Amino acid sequence: MEGELQKSVSLRLNRRGDRTNQTPHAKDSDMDFFSQGRLPQDYPLKIGWKKGFIRLVLVAGILWMLLILFALLFHIWSCQTSVSFLSAICNKESKVYTMLDTMGLVSKPHRCPIPVADDPDKVVIPDGQTSDEIVKNLLYVTEDEVPSQSPPLFGGHQSWSQREESFKLNATMKVHCGFIRGGGAEMDPVDIKYVKKCKFVVASGIFDGYDIPHQPTNISLRSKKLFCFLMVVDEISLKFMKENTTVKEDNNGGKWVGIWRLVLLKHPPYDEPRRNGKVPKILTHRLFPQAQYSIWIDGKMELIVDPLLILERYLWHGKHTFAIAQHKHHRSIYEEADANKRRKRYARPLIDLHMKIYYYEGMKPWSVTKKTVSDVPEGAIIIREHTAINNLFSCLWFNEVNLFTPRDQLSFGYVVYRLGDSFKFFMFPNCEYNSIFVLHPHTREHSSPIEWVKQLDQFKKDSNLKESRGGLGLWTPYPGDLDSVVLPNVTRTSKAG
Repeated sequence: MEGELQKSVSLRLNRRGDRTNQTPHAKDSDMDFFSQGRLPQDYPLKIGWKKGFIRLVLVAGILWMLLILFALLFHIWSCQTSVSFLSAICNKESKVYTMLDTMGLVSKPHRCPIPVADDPDKVVIPDGQTSDEIVKNLLYVTEDEVPSQSPPLFGGHQSWSQREESFKLNATMKVHCGFIRGGGAEMDPVDIKYVKKCKFVVASGIFDGYDIPHQPTNISLRSKKLFCFLMVVDEISLKFMKENTTVKEDNNGGKWVGIWRLVLLKHPPYDEPRRNGKVPKILTHRLFPQAQYSIWIDGKMELIVDPLLILERYLWHGKHTFAIAQHKHHRSIYEEADANKRRKRYARPLIDLHMKIYYYEGMKPWSVTKKTVSDVPEGAIIIREHTAINNLFSCLWFNEVNLFTPRDQLSFGYVVYRLGDSFKFFMFPNCEYNSIFVLHPHTREHSSPIEWVKQLDQFKKDSNLKESRGGLGLWTPYPGDLDSVVLPNVTRTSKAG
């Protein structure tokens, strides 16, 4: 027993000895560990600073994003408010506003205040005319190069090479610009004599009896003396007016409906009334060559803003020479073409062919990277000074309408693209455009058989569907492979067309 007890005591002592022997080593190793990775006394303070800095950056970032969002919302609101001070600081031509509008974040008001001068009598008319820096002498082709057994055409038989050459700017240029001798649209000598005195023109047009003239309102006495209000009509429309409104005749044989002086175009140059209407609309400078300034307004509209205030706001105030409104719904011509097909504005396959030619020739869909606000205008109002470059643009624009579809909104952006920075214009907001006029309905709906064509085979079955004097470029072999052209996809941003 005593032996066993001594053994157990010795074992315990040995174990304690082992522990005692191990303890210094353990302590040494622990001390070595902490000595190698010893935390500085200010370590907790540094951790707190780092966490605080990260929180500060996150809070600052959130506040900065909220500030940007607030600025964007204020920018949108200032562009849509009726408060004149706030609307004055809005820049609707900025890239930011354009991007937000493209994203659908901007609700578009139908009408908005026009920042015009209050009194037409106080408007200062500039002296002289804007100088022409690029094109100084513009001449027009008047004799048609008629193929054998073909009658003269109003727009001429322009070849693809002549069309291409017309986009190359020179100091002196000679281009097709309608009014080919023997092609139609002749003015009465009485009207020719009258318009020679017109330096300031408000022009409109009615064809095929679709409208009656609407009398402008809010016109000052000064503007009534300064401007000629010229309504271009065909014989069908003149007859319709005589039957449905009061047409007076002066001592010189001139015909009047209120303030409007009627200008009769005999022998309409086209089969399609829509295409006939493009003659006075686009070629205003050819019909009224003495005019220095013109304001075009479609026949179904009633002008409600004094024309002097219009020239001051859209030309003289910003030193512009050409102004036109932005389309309310579309910015890309390919989206506008899609809307034209949906609403049966012209034969669908011919609209596609028209767009294929433009896409083949490098016309890209509109994007925020482009210099223009939009490629698609509202063409019902056109405000311009008749400079050489503006007259050239009008000629080239008309040539496209003459060669292809009569939808001038499809051709406008293309001609802008071809002329590049040489042609400068002001595209103003659509809501201002809607504040310039009151829209009246047509006296009857327009419909043409060609508008219902869905397949090219329909033209083969019925040759009467094809226009005989317009759109001939759509039937002339094109010097390029259009079969390989795939039109860009269209995203429909609006139900309206």
